[in-house]
Amino acid sequence: MYNPKIEYQPQDEIKRFQEQKLKEMLNYLSNFSPFYKKLFLKEKIEIHKIKTLEDLQHIPITTKEDLQQFNEEFYCVDKSKFVDYITTSGTLAEPTTFALTDADLERLAYNEAISFTCAKGSAGDIYQLMTTIDKRFMAGLAYFLGIRKMGASIIRVGNGMPELQWDTILRMKPNAIICVPSFIPKIIKYAEENGIDYKNSSVKRAICIGENIKNDDFSLNLLGKKIHEKWDIELYSTYASTEMSTTFCECEAQQGGHHHPELIICELLDEHNQPVDKNSYGELTITTLGVEGMPLLRFKTGDICRFYHEPCACGRTSMRISPILGRKNQMIKFKGTTLYPSSLFDVLDNIDYVENYVIEISSTDMGTDNIAIFIGCKNPGEKLIKELKDRFRAKLRVAPNIQFKDIDEITKIQFPENRRKAIKFIDKRG
Repeated sequence: MYNPKIEYQPQDEIKRFQEQKLKEMLNYLSNFSPFYKKLFLKEKIEIHKIKTLEDLQHIPITTKEDLQQFNEEFYCVDKSKFVDYITTSGTLAEPTTFALTDADLERLAYNEAISFTCAKGSAGDIYQLMTTIDKRFMAGLAYFLGIRKMGASIIRVGNGMPELQWDTILRMKPNAIICVPSFIPKIIKYAEENGIDYKNSSVKRAICIGENIKNDDFSLNLLGKKIHEKWDIELYSTYASTEMSTTFCECEAQQGGHHHPELIICELLDEHNQPVDKNSYGELTITTLGVEGMPLLRFKTGDICRFYHEPCACGRTSMRISPILGRKNQMIKFKGTTLYPSSLFDVLDNIDYVENYVIEISSTDMGTDNIAIFIGCKNPGEKLIKELKDRFRAKLRVAPNIQFKDIDEITKIQFPENRRKAIKFIDKRG
């Protein structure tokens, strides 16, 4: 049940399978979606002529702004059928409301069950959840539902609190943790400072969410290396978003996040909404399959990645996606160099004396981008600024403006009220 046969079929068969699912999806939208009914009418789209995945190019894309401006027009069922309301994290804009039916929650559970299975999960495992399940957060609920469906167990500890995390690990002996990877060095540090033998604990795997731990060639990036050098556990990358209601998770071969063809159709588009060349980077654009409440057609996620079509060593033949290069709206042009926040994170997350930080991007009078990094550490000084700039030059060829701030002051910036995720990147351009 949790190794779908379609993921092991020849790619032409996967394509035919998805094209049949696409027809069903278009019929559903034509009958029940106020937003897409209007779109089809306005653009004179005859859905019976959309027969192949390539034909999707005849349909305009859907944007985050559409979701915000016309939110309830995406509802395909009466409000009485919704059983759970959540919001996006609002990384690039104001949070957007999503509503899920009972069938959508069942689909979400299935998605996570096959994803955890992909990452070597099985019935009998015990997962410790180090992220929130409240605050209108889809992911925490999805993990709970998927692990339950897989027949495994889950301990809902929540985010932060290294002392409670270790108390739970030592008491209940989970063999896997689910967390944002930049939190792992913090629990390692707590263990070292408090005499906890973490290297011989019950934890053998970490499902890493929300941040990259891999380079484009699937080798560990600086954060991933920092974790692995300290704690020899298996690290699995995942990628997901609220709008997709779908997860791309690595298998044991750890060569990219696996596509689940029964749940989502994926395209890579350029800035003109045209397909990019094979093996090129583009903006991930998705069409959800099997979503009842708020299905999406050609939705541009804002995330930049590329696809890998070669069969995986695990036996799956479905497409895989690379680590996310960055968000389209977060691309930085600095001193003639193109950067994404993740490359700045990689440098800072590999420096032990950096306790916390916030990166702020602004526009200069000349219309170019400026980078200011505010760092919290215990012994700031000019010598450290020079060392930090040298590290940035060695890795990125350019050095941003660096300022020290009080650790507690940065913590307040990172964790304002009503935010689920730590803020490490602030974009003040435009």
